[in-house]
Amino acid sequence: MGFFDGIWRREIDFDSGSAASNAIELTKRHHQVSLTKQGAATGNLRVNLTWRMRTSDIGGLQRDSLLRHPFKALKPPEVMGHSQSMVNVDLDLGCLYELMDGTKGVVQPLGGLLGDVNSPPYVKLSGDDRFGSASGETMYVNLDHRDQIKRLLVFVYIYDQTPAFDRTHAIVTLYPSNGPRIEIGLDERHPQARSCAVVMIENVKGELVVRREVKFVYGFQAELDRLYGWGLQWGRGYKTKVER
Repeated sequence: MGFFDGIWRREIDFDSGSAASNAIELTKRHHQVSLTKQGAATGNLRVNLTWRMRTSDIGGLQRDSLLRHPFKALKPPEVMGHSQSMVNVDLDLGCLYELMDGTKGVVQPLGGLLGDVNSPPYVKLSGDDRFGSASGETMYVNLDHRDQIKRLLVFVYIYDQTPAFDRTHAIVTLYPSNGPRIEIGLDERHPQARSCAVVMIENVKGELVVRREVKFVYGFQAELDRLYGWGLQWGRGYKTKVER
């Protein structure tokens, strides 16, 4: 019994990797991976957020309605406008950081807190994507300074719009300097959530471990702070308006 149990555990350890796509998908079942053991704990770790609006919800509702009321197909279609939350969802990528010397803070678009990749906190956000472009938002982590990093919590939040995580298909992808990329999908349905703790990158006795979190909350950064015990002081922030 113990022999077969050992084989089963080894299969689980390697089941999350995909040779075809050269990617590791972190799920509830396979929730963490070691960058150190993969030889990927050096260089710049690229963290990318991309998203697109779901269209299946609308079609699904229409199909379900026709199945229940087939005579509706004979009526002229209603002209329905898109709501603001459907067309203007603005997802932002951020990172709570804690360094080994006790320094704590946040890297995020709000307040222009874009960080620095070559000096503390060794995390830098490249910019702010407000419209869900193909390139999304990208953050860089300098893992050559991994000994000075205690933990990093990568999070995503919806800025100043109706909560719509249930209407977006968002993916956070980590691209190490070596080895397969690491993907975390935000596919759980939490219609009223405004923020999501996505992944924790933690220095555990010299080993860099990436752990899936995917915890949705109904507030913003302050609520994520309380959930993970960061202890920062928060105030309301705003962005300047831009024309598309």
